[in-house]
Amino acid sequence: MSGSIQKKGKVYYAVIAVNGKRKWYRGGPTKKDAQRELNERLTEIDNGTYREIPKISFGQYTEVWKRDYAEISLKPSTKKVFYDIIDRLLLPAFSNYQLNTISTGQLQAYVSARAKIVKPNTVRNEVTTIKLLFKYAAKWDYTRQNPADHLERPKIDKPEIEILSPDEFELFITGVERPYRTAFLTAFLTGMRAGELWGLQWGDIDWNAKQIHVKRSLWNHQFQKPKTKNANRKIDMTERLIHDLKAWRLACPANQHELVFPSPEGFPSMHTNVMKRFFYPALRRAGLRQVSFHSLRHSNASFRIQAGQNIKYIQGQLGHASINMTLDVYGHLFNDLDFNRKQVELLESVRNPLEKPAERQYAAL
Repeated sequence: MSGSIQKKGKVYYAVIAVNGKRKWYRGGPTKKDAQRELNERLTEIDNGTYREIPKISFGQYTEVWKRDYAEISLKPSTKKVFYDIIDRLLLPAFSNYQLNTISTGQLQAYVSARAKIVKPNTVRNEVTTIKLLFKYAAKWDYTRQNPADHLERPKIDKPEIEILSPDEFELFITGVERPYRTAFLTAFLTGMRAGELWGLQWGDIDWNAKQIHVKRSLWNHQFQKPKTKNANRKIDMTERLIHDLKAWRLACPANQHELVFPSPEGFPSMHTNVMKRFFYPALRRAGLRQVSFHSLRHSNASFRIQAGQNIKYIQGQLGHASINMTLDVYGHLFNDLDFNRKQVELLESVRNPLEKPAERQYAAL
């Protein structure tokens, strides 16, 4: 079996006769690219691993991807973001291209152009969508290789984590109006995400075990599964939180889903409304800077670290997918001088395991 190299425009192709038909395989801008493609295809034919790649445009493939992956695997909130990126940005850019002809260079050129007009985080979200699309294209044999494998994301500077000190939080919470006072306290003492908080139901609270079981989140009036498998977790409650939750249960508005923190009218809480009507006004009344709701979660993590809690325990309580994620977000807090001093004191409180029994007996006298 042999083949040839042909040039069309500025692109070199590998051409092979398969079952009496000439097949064209995109190589690249140089003959070496086409020769590499030719060698790979001929090797596949010799090894019996050669497979036909169906002709399908990028636009046609996105409909397949939506049907066979997104509709059955993604949460509504995630699906909405991905569909917007595909329909508004990727289809205008790649719709008419044959899927298996799209190269890494074309994708990187798209990313570079977008990086000049929008924020890095926005581009990173688009790259995530592109990578997921081509991951399944390769997995389902719509492409021979994944051109998004080596796609570079723009670098971003990590934003400074906003944390409220215990004193600042006490100033804040005293000015919160009743419907959401306990909700904000719960976020502060558990580190729960906003969606998890608004989706919490009374049946999720185990009063005997003193734990909150995170089973769902609420987004745009829709219940959905927690963010990750680890997000489905049990969070230990403090005595203060237990006391406040029991008191709030007596005043909680009746509602269809037995939500712990419904709106004053008994409907699922809308996060944006809660922020505008209750969270930000309370910060202003306390004379505090405007921080995000997520700062309550960051504050919880900070206090856990300062208290010397085990990093694996902190990961479990926050619902992070891995310890690496916990360290990536909060690792810098472990360098705090007070925290480090406490770690030394913990070490000094334990007798040297290499100390001889006689020495330990003498030291006790």
